[in-house]
Amino acid sequence: MSNELVKYDPELNTIPLRKFTPIEMNLFFSIVSRMRDQGNKTVRFSFDQLKELSNYKPTANKRFIDDIENTYQKILSLRFGRRSKSGLNREFFVMFTEFEIKGEAEEPYVDIQIYPKALHLLNDLESWVRYALTEFRNLKSSYAKTMFRLIKQFRTTGYSYFSKEDFFELLDIPKSYWNSPSNVDKKVIKPIREELTPLFRGLTIRKKYGKGRGKPVIGYSFTWEP
Repeated sequence: MSNELVKYDPELNTIPLRKFTPIEMNLFFSIVSRMRDQGNKTVRFSFDQLKELSNYKPTANKRFIDDIENTYQKILSLRFGRRSKSGLNREFFVMFTEFEIKGEAEEPYVDIQIYPKALHLLNDLESWVRYALTEFRNLKSSYAKTMFRLIKQFRTTGYSYFSKEDFFELLDIPKSYWNSPSNVDKKVIKPIREELTPLFRGLTIRKKYGKGRGKPVIGYSFTWEP
């Protein structure tokens, strides 16, 4: 499993993973890694396989089933959709339609099927985000996990910039941190810097300041050796 790759359309990186725990992120991207190029067929994951892929620490199957279900409930809340330029045409869809957990089977498993309108996220990719599942799942902080995915999207340029609004949205940072730069530094930037510096050579995180009273932070830039 050590060389398992996660690969998907960059659009998936634009969807904030609201309230996902690190365990749920590991489960979600383990599923994504194995659903790639499977079309719309139902893919079966044995519990053992899914635990190994996601590096799930051994606990009773009941707890594992709860964690899978919680992951799916959060996947259902992800906002995939399109809007025409005029704004008059809009569509919304979920990523997976079938998610069947069979914990009573002799060898317990989960059956998962992708929704037809989401096929482009994992199939016949023209551009993509790609990284090793082991690197992703070994990160502890959900902020570091999200930033890892976003940086991997720009891995060949060595630079990415996020407005404060996008940064808070994509990383699902509590609104209470909006006017508290010290909280952002301590709870968000610090784990990102500590966990990602070994993975991205020369990683530097800078704040961009706006004009006006107190020079408010208006964005964050990340640079590294491409």
